[in-house]
Amino acid sequence: GFAEKVDNNVYNSSMIVTPDGKIRVYRKTHLFDSEKLLFEPGNTGFFVEKDTSGISLGMMICFDWIFPESARTLALKGAQVICHPVNLVLPWCQEAMKTRCVENLVFAITANRTGTECVGGKTLTFTGQSQITSARGEILYRAGKDTEELHILEINPEDALEKHVTDRNHVLQDRREEFYYKNSKEIKIKN
Repeated sequence: GFAEKVDNNVYNSSMIVTPDGKIRVYRKTHLFDSEKLLFEPGNTGFFVEKDTSGISLGMMICFDWIFPESARTLALKGAQVICHPVNLVLPWCQEAMKTRCVENLVFAITANRTGTECVGGKTLTFTGQSQITSARGEILYRAGKDTEELHILEINPEDALEKHVTDRNHVLQDRREEFYYKNSKEIKIKN
């Protein structure tokens, strides 16, 4: 990830670079804590980019994980693999990514920081445990909490094309949108 300045706005951004040199920048949709003091919420929306081998890649950044709509939107747009760069300080994401992958039958690669950083009197301790999660919610690889690692693992992204849980259940086609909120303004959120 990187800080991206565009027209006097600063975004928490990340990019996909395909083997043929195509570049797509994603700007983080859901800002976490003091990021709201530094960055503008992203304006790119969620997108899917095919690489030269035809694999559909989606991207979300860090705290986007806590919103099920992030991964669902990427799945609806055809993502097979979600690239997920993070700076996690809360302990929940790694386990929750198993659910995000099962909900959408997609792979996820979560790349996290390790160690502790002190900036402006604030100390952040990162949770480490970068991981590769299968489209069936299995942790295929998880790094240590305090180790910097590079791990190469072969997956079959075509596994993420099969959206049936059973012969009669499809995670995307079985959605009954008429019972979901149609207009978020109709829902009153209590503080």
